[in-house]
Amino acid sequence: MEKNRLEALSDGVLAIIITIMVLEFRTPEEPTWSGLATVFPSLLSYLLSFVYIGIYWNNHHHMVKLAGKVTGGILWANLHLLFWLSLVPFMTRWMDESGFAAVPVLVYGINLLLAAIAYYILQERLVLAQGRDGALARAVGNNTKAKISPFIYVAGCALSLWIPALGLAAYAVVAALWLVPDRRLERAFARETERTGTD
Repeated sequence: MEKNRLEALSDGVLAIIITIMVLEFRTPEEPTWSGLATVFPSLLSYLLSFVYIGIYWNNHHHMVKLAGKVTGGILWANLHLLFWLSLVPFMTRWMDESGFAAVPVLVYGINLLLAAIAYYILQERLVLAQGRDGALARAVGNNTKAKISPFIYVAGCALSLWIPALGLAAYAVVAALWLVPDRRLERAFARETERTGTD
């Protein structure tokens, strides 16, 4: 099965998610700097969520480019990931409208954790389809960031029940870890492109 449709669907859904998030913005009630300051927390929550969607889009792009065939299980694993990512605009708005109360910040973190788990499942399905000696498996290798990120999410969820700002800070730490695209995937993709002469 060709992977073009998987890529096209994923790109389309992620673009829609970003669009929905920006459409959820409240405009300032006053056309002044102080009016803009009142929506500044909304801008920060949008920025964090936008960065997360961008991270997933970037790494998903490189991962799928390295993948070989696509199976039905891979398609479902991809839809599983898109499901959790599609909830990000709702979670972002809920946090914002609640004034960053503990429960919405906690649930936002749980959503991010479940998206990370879904991404890992998709990655494993792609590796299994290609084989443990394939380009993707070699590129992923011993992924330290993927191993420590869930612990930071769980810590952030726990902290959010105490001080929500600390929970958000923990989620921002994970985003900072992943902000730079996975260089191993980029290098492996470059090697595969050179080897096959395709883009």
